[in-house]
Amino acid sequence: MENVLRAAIMYVFLFIIFKISGRKTLLEMTIFDFILVLIISEATQQALLGEDFSITGAMITIGTLIFIDKGLGILENKIPKLDLWLNGSPIILIENGKVLDQRLRKCSLSEDEILVVARQQEGIVNLNEIKFAILENNGKISIIPYKE
Repeated sequence: MENVLRAAIMYVFLFIIFKISGRKTLLEMTIFDFILVLIISEATQQALLGEDFSITGAMITIGTLIFIDKGLGILENKIPKLDLWLNGSPIILIENGKVLDQRLRKCSLSEDEILVVARQQEGIVNLNEIKFAILENNGKISIIPYKE
């Protein structure tokens, strides 16, 4: 039972931490982000298993995490407001070539970061060529250019 409780607590804790850190965390990992993920995973593993390094303990912990994740998925489908709270909604960052500065700051993004994605996705080099730039729920930025 201790493994189930540990797993549930760590799941909720990590969810809150990543929710606070924002979607940009999911966008693209730098080497520093990768190192941080490795450290977090090691600390999480120690917190989840405690002194129990048995196969049974690991299986119970993994089962608990999967059960919580699947349970939340089912609840998200049944309760739209819960889905919105857990996953958020897409955020428009550029509209008709105009940067929405307040939203950009809220998401901890810069115009340069949007331009990088615009160049990669659409070959766009100027912000005024972008009809919409949208920060999606998964942390990716979608670029919608003006039609020619």
